[in-house]
Amino acid sequence: MTVFVITFLLGCLSVMTVRGRHGNWPAGMPVARPRLVAVGGTYEGGQGRPSDAYVVQERLIAAARGVGGGDSAQAAAALALGAVVAARPQHGEEGLDECARAAHRAVRTAAPPAPGLTGPTLTGSAGTGSAGPEPVSTLDLVVLERAENPRLRFAHVGDGEIWHCPKGGEPRRLTTPHVSGDGPPPRGAGLLPALTPEIGSVVLRPGDRVAIVTDGAIKALGTARMRVLLAGGASPAACLDRMYDEMAAAEPKGDATVIIAEFVTA
Repeated sequence: MTVFVITFLLGCLSVMTVRGRHGNWPAGMPVARPRLVAVGGTYEGGQGRPSDAYVVQERLIAAARGVGGGDSAQAAAALALGAVVAARPQHGEEGLDECARAAHRAVRTAAPPAPGLTGPTLTGSAGTGSAGPEPVSTLDLVVLERAENPRLRFAHVGDGEIWHCPKGGEPRRLTTPHVSGDGPPPRGAGLLPALTPEIGSVVLRPGDRVAIVTDGAIKALGTARMRVLLAGGASPAACLDRMYDEMAAAEPKGDATVIIAEFVTA
């Protein structure tokens, strides 16, 4: 089991001089600012086809699941996340709806559908007779606003989930997973000509957590068990370890990604 622990302390590492009511803040002293402290990892499924990818930055966390298997799936997830990073939504340069549409365009442009087709199909290559699945990707992303009283903005496309876990309260799912049996998720990035992502925001208080999980983790653990594990008082790292242990027992076929981030201000 491999767990990547990513801790953001950029604010504490910044060397700044801050003028306050009692004079200058000494250079080199840490300056507190709101941030997300995250742990995350992908449990590799037994079928050996990588599909999940995720990115964690100081105030941006996103995960994607490519559909189709093999290189096509991995490429779709990478394209979606690359478009998100390029849009820089944590700096307010793009709204999250436009950010998700940028991911959609990136995936769709990689392999435009054949005329008259609106979903992933097998399309032949001209002159070769070869065929392969068109790339489709899910996308779940959260952005922590840079403000005195930050909010968490989120966007969702596909069959993943975003959870809000208030400190001392019950976890609740912020998004609705769009599933369609064993087929590609409805509204997936790259699937239809137009994309309408689910957009929202939630107020954060110190100690609150947010979790992003892909379809593989949901299938392995189930929604009810996911809620119980996220509600536990363990640290994010310990919670992730427990999820990994239970996913190992379930032996998921596909990749299963979980990212848990805690909101801190000191």
